Amino acid sequence: MCEYCGCQALPGIAELTREHELVVNLIGDVRTAHRDADVSRMAWIARRVSAVLVPHTAVEEEGLFPPLAEEFPDGMAALRAEHRRVEAVLDEAAAGVPDDPAWPRRLLDILDLLRDHILKEQDGVFPAALAGLSTEDWEAMDAVRSRVGTLSADFAATGSAPTEFAPEAGADQRHTGSQQDGPLTPGKAAS
Repeated sequence: MCEYCGCQALPGIAELTREHELVVNLIGDVRTAHRDADVSRMAWIARRVSAVLVPHTAVEEEGLFPPLAEEFPDGMAALRAEHRRVEAVLDEAAAGVPDDPAWPRRLLDILDLLRDHILKEQDGVFPAALAGLSTEDWEAMDAVRSRVGTLSADFAATGSAPTEFAPEAGADQRHTGSQQDGPLTPGKAAS
């Protein structure tokens, strides 16, 4: 990720960047699972991506984007629309492995869009925020982060989905292990 403008020196941007890096690592894990024809694992990782994006998106949409929307209304609207597109495909795996055989391809396509989206934010939105946000804007963004939380250090430290996981009932049983496939929520460690 970029480091040329100094925006990552700000704690709010540093946290968003850390979440971007975690998502990029998870995207790589999804691609590996797809290569292995492991749709169950793809769905499990999609839920981990969602867990990262829930607080992340709230901070962006409620704290970072509003002050930038005055100067860049079309850009902020486009980023919000991309958030909805990504969420829609990830949500298909919220309850388990989607039945639709086209879902793995949709997931890969949307994760490509998400990767491009992250670059737009890193190279455009974050530097613009550094240049344009007021102290009050940063405080508002911090207040959103305080309200929505972040993922635990345990989840963040893994960087990507572990090798072992518990597939959904009825899923391919090639993988076994102690990893539980429970809901991931901000402030709780992934088990």
